[in-house]
Amino acid sequence: MPTVRDATLDTMRRHGLTRIFANPGSTEIAFLAGLPDDFEFILGLHEAAVVAMATGYAIGRDAPAFVNIHTTPGLGNAVAALSTARVNRAPLVVMVGQQDRRHLALEPFLTGRLEGLAGDYPVWVNQPVQAVDVPGAVARAAHEAATARGPAIVIVPQDDWLAPYDRGGTEAAAPAHLVRSLGVEHGAVEELAGLFAESKAPALVAGYGTSQPRAWNALVALAEHLGCPVWQEAFGGAAGFPQDHELFAGFLPAGRKRLRETLAGRDLVVAVGAPIFRQYIYEPGPFVEPGTRLALITDEPGEAHRSPADLALLAPPAAVCEMLVGELPSRSPDPPPPRRIPPPPEPPAEGEPLRASHVLAALAERVPRDLVLMEETPSSRPELHQWLPAREPLGFLGAAMGGLGFGLPGAMGLRMALPDRPVVAVVGDGSSLYTIQALWSAAHYHVGALMIVLSNGRYAVMDRLAEMSGKAGVWPAFDLDVSALARTFGCDAKRIERQDELLSNLDEVVPSLRERSEPLLLEVVVATESSFSP
Repeated sequence: MPTVRDATLDTMRRHGLTRIFANPGSTEIAFLAGLPDDFEFILGLHEAAVVAMATGYAIGRDAPAFVNIHTTPGLGNAVAALSTARVNRAPLVVMVGQQDRRHLALEPFLTGRLEGLAGDYPVWVNQPVQAVDVPGAVARAAHEAATARGPAIVIVPQDDWLAPYDRGGTEAAAPAHLVRSLGVEHGAVEELAGLFAESKAPALVAGYGTSQPRAWNALVALAEHLGCPVWQEAFGGAAGFPQDHELFAGFLPAGRKRLRETLAGRDLVVAVGAPIFRQYIYEPGPFVEPGTRLALITDEPGEAHRSPADLALLAPPAAVCEMLVGELPSRSPDPPPPRRIPPPPEPPAEGEPLRASHVLAALAERVPRDLVLMEETPSSRPELHQWLPAREPLGFLGAAMGGLGFGLPGAMGLRMALPDRPVVAVVGDGSSLYTIQALWSAAHYHVGALMIVLSNGRYAVMDRLAEMSGKAGVWPAFDLDVSALARTFGCDAKRIERQDELLSNLDEVVPSLRERSEPLLLEVVVATESSFSP
């Protein structure tokens, strides 16, 4: 008779979950030891790196990825990364180990109080009532993760794996195949079409919900049909519109005063796959001036339900945009002012440090159009957007939750999922330290991503925020050699302090990004930015 483990592995095969991202523990030995040859095990040295790698992989494939982590210590370490996966809308099936059922009531060593440990960030949490229910729970988790776009957790006691899979008339509580409708009925867009028809100066806002190819192309078609400008949401997890397009208007500010100024003159603003509106530091006042109506198109229920919009349409953004093109008359273009591309910065004088702009401008001159760019450099993000516009889907990604530690391992997961596209991560030195262990996985599994660490030896955003408050920050600077740390994990790395070193290294590595099979970290020592204006 097959075991629960046998049946679960078959379920994973049917759902394309044969690559396992994991940091294993004793409660998962019976599941992981002796995996069949058609499964691939990816070891991460910390659970935050494991989940972030899987998150990048899920985003790159636009399909669920499988994660295995160890009872309370593992799930506890993973919570922040799971929150990023949820806000970045990455579907994950997360298997969490648990102690043996036969003495759980006595709370032996490594018993996990797991159901609520990750809070509300999982889209679904389940510990099967009996061992025979485990395969069905994994299948349901795959469906839940894909439908709700987030992590679904299955908790499995360690003795379940070797139990006989004797169905005994018990049905698996999950469909063998689930079909999701990607369309929208005609009448659903009628009210929104009416708002567009009444508007003299509409505008669109792109977000994570239009970052995949169909929705990306549908939003481009709608913007061109209406001839209206498109802004990118502030602090978004992915670009939702080509940022070199003539209708691209820039990035919305993350403060209400500048937001009102930016959208002044627009009588209708429609966010497509983006919230209304993502903010950072609280400012009083409304989002928009009187007379501006707000509408939302999203397939994320929470985003719709909390939206202060005149109209929220809960439906697939791609289908809605496609239908609106057919419903609305075309308009003459109303493009925003041409995007100002600054001239390349002058090289630093003798004895002067490099700045982030030197690095980003030099990178921009060399990278191909289909670059996949992972960002985690908060103090340099505005300059990165200026120099490195996203030109194709997944041309920009970042941690929409705001927590650090996604950049390095997320880029590795993206490269695993997209082996034919060049992948570059640009991260701060402080950001890199949260999941520096991920470099071991990159080296061990031959993940050919380029990682550029902008090293200024401090938490620059915190310094600027402290200055805004009128008081000094209490945190010290830190002087670390990130490239040396990278080499201890087996990852090739170089430390760069001069312009000629920067240019020669980029000239050497960028042309090989598409074919690279080994990771490379370039730590570039840069001056601290003197301002921060999100």
